[in-house]
Amino acid sequence: MRPGVRKTAAVLETYGLNEAPAFRDLAPSILRQRLVIEGTRELPISAAQIADYLVSLSRVCAMKVLIEPVTHRSERFGWAGWVHWETSGAHFYAWDEPFVFFSVDIYTCKAFDAHQAVEFTREYFDADEVVAREF
Repeated sequence: MRPGVRKTAAVLETYGLNEAPAFRDLAPSILRQRLVIEGTRELPISAAQIADYLVSLSRVCAMKVLIEPVTHRSERFGWAGWVHWETSGAHFYAWDEPFVFFSVDIYTCKAFDAHQAVEFTREYFDADEVVAREF
């Protein structure tokens, strides 16, 4: 194992999430934008809705789709979906139990309007509540 890998593993084992040392940007010249959107709603979310949402989100964020969305259902954890963009992609997760909940994880190397993505998501799923965090 390389020394840097060993050091990283030691840091992860030593510190809890809230105790970790400050995150150092190893590639400041490369733009990376991340956004997590989570929400609740009344009705369960289908595979077709996930795929359509990811294609529509691609347009809202002005991203070029390289591979059409892929979805999969786990009997234990619910639906998951992913779309590959030229500049990274987005993941979608949906639970039916213990209540209807969804989580979207967007990672890209091209800037996009986070507020527009959040509002689009809220409207698309007619969400009861939505929270988001950009980092």
